[in-house]
This record gives sequence, structure tokens and C-alpha cells, in this order.
Amino acid sequence: MTIRVVLADDQPLVRSGLRVLMADHPDLEVVGEAATGAEAVRLVTDVAPHVVVMDIRMPGMDGIEATRLITDGPATTRVLILTTFDEDEHVYGALRAGASGFVVKDMALDDLLTAVRVVAAGDALIAPGVTRRLIADFIGRPEAGPDCSPRPVEGITDREREVLTLVGRGRSNTEIAEDLFITVATAKSHVSRLLSKLGARDRVQLVITAYERGLVAPPHAGRPRNP
Repeated sequence: MTIRVVLADDQPLVRSGLRVLMADHPDLEVVGEAATGAEAVRLVTDVAPHVVVMDIRMPGMDGIEATRLITDGPATTRVLILTTFDEDEHVYGALRAGASGFVVKDMALDDLLTAVRVVAAGDALIAPGVTRRLIADFIGRPEAGPDCSPRPVEGITDREREVLTLVGRGRSNTEIAEDLFITVATAKSHVSRLLSKLGARDRVQLVITAYERGLVAPPHAGRPRNP
């Protein structure tokens, strides 16, 4: 499958660089460019991309609001956020808006392409030191709101609760399989069932759920609460 990508960044050089980079990979096709969040939202309707690579800071409608409109709409387009380490406050909003992953602008180009493919495949990018740190800090904030109070996870089995806890800790399917002494295929099946049962869009939302339910404690907190 050719992955259809929209590049949303207010810097033409960034968009041009990404377009040239993706042109060398036959499984990736840039089908549109946007300099504002509003343009990105319109392009999703017009060209139906699989992934929008979205900058946060853009004039007019920013990347957070654009992400919210895209993920709340009927399209199945996923959003991969472009960020820098000094933009944590903005990334917290992007998490809630439904972003499926995060890439740092100065990361290795091959890693960026991998992130696009991961998000397009319906998974989410849980990058140690970036996404996991941001989620942990965000969920642990008092101002995060009442949704962050721990509560039981209803409708899932004990094994699925174990898997959800490990997803919240940033474990891959392979690592989950090793931790629980099950096959990778079984771990993947558990994750798929969790996505369905919890109505989660992707793995990022499962991580958030694990923190919200108290299965995983933020790094500055004490031990995880009982579900």
C-alpha cells in the first residue's frame, strides 16, 4: 500500500525537505502541503491522506486545533505531530486532541519515515524519552482535570489489565510477550481487544487510559494505584 501523506508546516523549507525525503521511498506519496492548520483540515477532506505530519506552531489555526478537527471528523486520517523538546505544553494538548504519535524535528530521517509508517499502519509512536515522558507528566498534573482520577477498568479481563499496564509503561508487543511469557501474536491480540473494548483510537490512547486508571503512576508519583 502506498501511504498518502499531507505535510503541514508553516516553514516551506521543512515541507520541501520532507517532500524530497519521501520522494525516494515508493511506499510514501506526498499528496498535499499546508502552511496552516485550516489548510491541513481542508486537505484531509479533499485528498483523504492516511497521515498528516503536523507542526504545532502555525499561524491562524494551530496544529492542536487542526488535529482535534481531523480526529473528530469522519475521516480515518491519523496525525503525526512534529515537535521540539521545548514545546511540551503544546504537546499535552495534542495528546488530548487525538494525535497518534510524535516526532522530534531533529530526529534521524529514517526514524521519521518509520514513524509515518507506524502511524499509517494504525499503531502509535510511543518513543521512550519523548511520548512516554510527556504522557506521564501530563496525566500526573493536577490541572489535567477530573478525567485523570483513577477508576476501575470495566469490561476487560485480568490478563488484558496486565497487558494494558505494560502498554502504559511503553512496552512493545514483543516486550509484553516476554514479560508475560506469551507469544507475540497473543500479545498483539490482547492489544487489539483492548483497543476495541475501550474504544481507543490507537496505542497512545491506551497509554493515556493506563495512567488515568491508575495502572501506571507518573514518575513523580508513588506506587501505581490498584485498578
